[in-house]
Amino acid sequence: MVSNVNTYKDLTPARPLDRATLNKMVWRSLFLQASFNYERMQAAGWLYGILPGLEKIHTNKEDLSASMGHNLEFFNTHPFLVTFVMGIVLSLEQQKADIPTIRAVRVAAMGPLGGIGDAIFWFTLLPITAGITANMALEGNIIAPFLFLVVFNVVQFAVRYWLMYWSYDLGTTAIEVLTRNAKEFTHAASMLGVFVVGALTCNYGATTIRIALQNGESVIDVQGILDGVLPQLVPLSLTLMVYFLIKKKGWSTIKCIGLLLVIGIIGAAFGIWGGNYTPLVEWYTLPA
Repeated sequence: MVSNVNTYKDLTPARPLDRATLNKMVWRSLFLQASFNYERMQAAGWLYGILPGLEKIHTNKEDLSASMGHNLEFFNTHPFLVTFVMGIVLSLEQQKADIPTIRAVRVAAMGPLGGIGDAIFWFTLLPITAGITANMALEGNIIAPFLFLVVFNVVQFAVRYWLMYWSYDLGTTAIEVLTRNAKEFTHAASMLGVFVVGALTCNYGATTIRIALQNGESVIDVQGILDGVLPQLVPLSLTLMVYFLIKKKGWSTIKCIGLLLVIGIIGAAFGIWGGNYTPLVEWYTLPA
């Protein structure tokens, strides 16, 4: 229910929140999507996360009730960057700003974080860490999955803590600082992520054609010819095919995965694909 109260009863600014309370809210931010629903999205998890700060700021029970009411309205942002919004909103709550202003700032702050968070975590950090540790796992290193979890979580927790302290200290100024170059930052991070994915496709695609053509006493290595044209041409072609199907034909990710599975199974059954460079199949014998 949307609160009809526009101002708090006690307008005396509260004392700044201590670091222990801020740290507690950082940990609570992990439960942002624990009560996700299609009406208010992350609202319940959002209120749960900032509740320790609200309880210290609003000693008046009616003010606390009003604050909890408007903080239970629709909320949706990137789960790893939510502490940025927390810090700004808590700074306004501490200053006892009017409720419509807090509402407006909360909506303005949560908006641009989706693209920024995706660019940082899903397009950059995840492919880099997963690519490196996946290669380690393929080589039999048992530490690889644990290393992935450690690196990924160390980064995300460092971001959570830093954003909480930074945005709380800056207040609404943090929105201007973040959004000033948000488009350029998101584009740069996305380009880095695409570059990394391309490098991983080249290095770890490992899809080769195991066909050899018998030409008299000599053998024509099809994969060798392709490598002479462009190294790793097969994984590049498969990647471009998937990109074309998604962007131009509107295929879903699940359909593309299914197609790649079919291609892989059929190719492996007939001895077409291989994970090494050595041709093993004489697919066709040329006349001498």
